[in-house]
Amino acid sequence: MLNWDDVRIFLAVARDGRFVSAAKRLGIDHTTVARRISALEASVGSRLLDRSPRGVALTLEGQRLLGHAQRVEEEMLAAAEDVAHADERLAGPVRLATPAGLGTYVIAPQVRRFVENYPEIELSLIPESKAFSLAQREADILVGLHRPMHGNLVSQRLADYWLGLYASQDYLDRHPPIHAVSDLAAHDFVWSVSDLVDFSEIKVLDAIAKDSHIALRSSSVHVQHTAVASGLGIGLLHGFAATRDPRLVAVLPEQVSEMRTYWLTVHANYRSMPRVRAVIDFLHGLVSEGRPHLMP
Repeated sequence: MLNWDDVRIFLAVARDGRFVSAAKRLGIDHTTVARRISALEASVGSRLLDRSPRGVALTLEGQRLLGHAQRVEEEMLAAAEDVAHADERLAGPVRLATPAGLGTYVIAPQVRRFVENYPEIELSLIPESKAFSLAQREADILVGLHRPMHGNLVSQRLADYWLGLYASQDYLDRHPPIHAVSDLAAHDFVWSVSDLVDFSEIKVLDAIAKDSHIALRSSSVHVQHTAVASGLGIGLLHGFAATRDPRLVAVLPEQVSEMRTYWLTVHANYRSMPRVRAVIDFLHGLVSEGRPHLMP
């Protein structure tokens, strides 16, 4: 029989890649982590981790154990929630991971309402344009641009939204007029970092201004928005943020736009938890209120 405490420590090390950071996460000494990992390896009769000065890496046996350990963790958490929240109390932590634009411009300005309605829910908002793993508990609720096709996950369409070309009035006053897509070649652009964006955004740039001058590239949608509003160039911005900014003017709105979809995903075991359900309902409410700004 495996000791669940040892398996729990193994999960933390597998996720953090280092004994020291896993120990901080668990609130124990790193020597205890090393000792418990050794005990677990003795129990299974195999080496689970390869140690090096750069950290640790899972062996083949460790990768096999990881899948089982994650499923056990899910069941343990679900059991704890089922017992602890039988009275339907809305309390406890919820980690919400979203794309940067949605988290920054739509959710963050309204978080105060949520906190006032649910003061015992500890909401963590992570507005970053990177991949998060629900299986590894990096988030409880994930909003992304793609619908996951694998795993014990439940996904639903949260909202369609669009991106369009915008510039400041100051920039437009200082540069040649724009009447057609062909006119864009003579203009400066603020764009994403090429190797950090999906292929669809690269196709948009190629279609409208492949040979245009890129004045600034940034991986941050907020930096792009701010730079465009300052008059640096034209940018492909989130409509729900740009339409609310009086400094920005739409450029060729009838000819250039890019529609995308936000997908809301949660692990099947957690979707009925009261606190998770409260956050999901909050998100749907925000989308319903902001729909005129999400789609033109």
